[in-house]
Amino acid sequence: MSEVTGRVFSQSVGYGIIVGVGFAFAVLMVGITKLLTKYFNENQDSEMLLTAKRSIKTGLVASAVVSSWTIGSTLLLSCTASYSWGLSGAWWYGGGACVQIIIFSTLALEMKKKAPNCHTYQEIVSTRYGAPTHIVAVIYSLIQMVCYTTNLLINGSSIFAAITGVNRDAAIVLFPIGVIIYTLLGGIKATFLTDWTHTVIIYSLLLTFMFNCYATNSDIGSPDKLYDLLVEAANIRPIAGNEGGSLVTFASVQGGLFGLVLLGAGFAAACDSQLFQKAIAADHKTLTWGYILGGIAWFSLPFCLSTTLGLAAAGLENRSVFPTYPDPMTAEQVGAGLVMPFAAEALMGKSGVAMVLIMVFMAVTAAFSSETIAISAMVTHDLYKRYVDPNATGKKLVWVADITVIAFGVVCVALGIGLAHAGFEVSFITTASGIIVNVNVLAIIFTLFWKKFSAAAYIFGTILSTLIAFAVWFGYTVSQSGYISLATLSTNEALAAGNTVAVGVPILLMPIITWLKPANFDWDVWLEIKQDDNTDFDKAHGLTNVLSRDEATKLVLDERIKYDKELRKQSKIGFGFTVLFVLFFLILFPIPLYATNYIFTKTFFRGYIVVMFIWGFIAAGIIILLPMYEGKDAMIRLFNLAILKKGEKPAGDIYFVRSLDAVLKEDSADSTNKEPHKVTVEKA
Repeated sequence: MSEVTGRVFSQSVGYGIIVGVGFAFAVLMVGITKLLTKYFNENQDSEMLLTAKRSIKTGLVASAVVSSWTIGSTLLLSCTASYSWGLSGAWWYGGGACVQIIIFSTLALEMKKKAPNCHTYQEIVSTRYGAPTHIVAVIYSLIQMVCYTTNLLINGSSIFAAITGVNRDAAIVLFPIGVIIYTLLGGIKATFLTDWTHTVIIYSLLLTFMFNCYATNSDIGSPDKLYDLLVEAANIRPIAGNEGGSLVTFASVQGGLFGLVLLGAGFAAACDSQLFQKAIAADHKTLTWGYILGGIAWFSLPFCLSTTLGLAAAGLENRSVFPTYPDPMTAEQVGAGLVMPFAAEALMGKSGVAMVLIMVFMAVTAAFSSETIAISAMVTHDLYKRYVDPNATGKKLVWVADITVIAFGVVCVALGIGLAHAGFEVSFITTASGIIVNVNVLAIIFTLFWKKFSAAAYIFGTILSTLIAFAVWFGYTVSQSGYISLATLSTNEALAAGNTVAVGVPILLMPIITWLKPANFDWDVWLEIKQDDNTDFDKAHGLTNVLSRDEATKLVLDERIKYDKELRKQSKIGFGFTVLFVLFFLILFPIPLYATNYIFTKTFFRGYIVVMFIWGFIAAGIIILLPMYEGKDAMIRLFNLAILKKGEKPAGDIYFVRSLDAVLKEDSADSTNKEPHKVTVEKA
């Protein structure tokens, strides 16, 4: 790079990607939505807009999990971790932040089993505990969602500003525009399809970086060559706290602390409504596998990317191909997330930097879309319908959802600009938000699994735990640094203390409060939650004989009862995988390597890289191919109808209780195999 600031492209390139690619995706997703409306009668009423009528299958759920869990800092901070602390940083980033996805699969399935017609997690809180507890749950979720989304914009804009010179404030404003357009018109179904498209691009670029670094690059080209470069780099820049100062060891004090911080901060995602929203939109029979496969696939992103680009940066920093040569990267450049683009240019020139920009853009916009539709569902059902107009029909709910999408974008843009100018860094927002909302994780678990858990335990357990976590965070910072500032609050030690306490204290407080003031909740109360009344909205869009609110609710309940045994089996599978992956990612593999102070040999490092490639290919296969296989019948049907003009589209609106492609098999299926609760509504 010609400038150590990181700028390599002109502003026109930066604006071209943000505006041009964003607009292209908006046109593509709106076009797909129109096709589905025209040929499959997917009417965007409130149920379709916000829940996809609970029809999304395994592959799209997995890709959506990966997409929503992948933000700019996933890509950039993981590479920074590997550069700073060696290959353990890549493992701890992936393992410390992916086990929560696997754990969440058990929570999501339990919610689907016990409240199959719910629209948001907060709706079941309201039904169980009443308004005060409901408001507490909404506030915690809002804090997490606003912090997370604002973080997206700050992170993406800072990288685009550094590499292309675009105005950072302008980038923050422009990022959401395309997302808002297709979210307004396509709802959560468009979000799922966009998630898949984005992840296909990200994984394709990831594999390109991996092959270039370890197979074809003239300066590295093999694991053995990179190993030699890393040994040489450690002699020049020994890593404090690492065994022998090495970059190829898990015996890293800061790497371990970093993993602990991410483990705590990652649990905050369970408070994020977007994960629950995607669980609600999923077909309950395939939900568990969607989240399990999504977690396995997501691990590969920080693991493979940072083991490639993060280590490449460390190994090539002292070579003439590196952008800052002969100087090493400054602390400011490392903190700004420039490790990844610097390494990409060292490996592939300007094309590598362009790939980084595309990956960051995909990560920012896909995750923003997920958050936008989730906040829309929460405001629509948990604020407007709950406290303003309990009898609101689908038409009014769609209007509220649309207004919320726009308003949320405006709020996040304003906060993003303000926090960016105030000097808040991406890593700080990511990890500090966990200290606030992690206390809500155990409350969610108890709400779904423990009848005795009470409203008092929920309210006082969460609020008191947050105050204690803050006290520990600030107290530890003062004892460590002597004063409080953004810099001292951001140390790995202080953040680890705050996040750990936020997860741990509720384990003590909530059972005690429950023992003092217990409840005895009847799970069947959640079965009384009903779907929205979209009768007027559907009739206004040309449909007659539409399902009533009660009929639509009953169909889902019947489906839930029919597959009760299968769902119980899924619960056991989810719990088993949860235990397995928590043990593997956090204990069985990393702890022996840490405790024995083992420094990788060249042979062991070579095998480690082979495993990384295998993992990367499996993840790419899951994300790219599985959704295509599951949706092949729908794609063939759409191609025949729209391009070849063959076949007949459905006579009316198909009410989706099961997956889209399963319903579309109706024409060729034997009568004994037809989907049990499909209802066809005739066109006017």
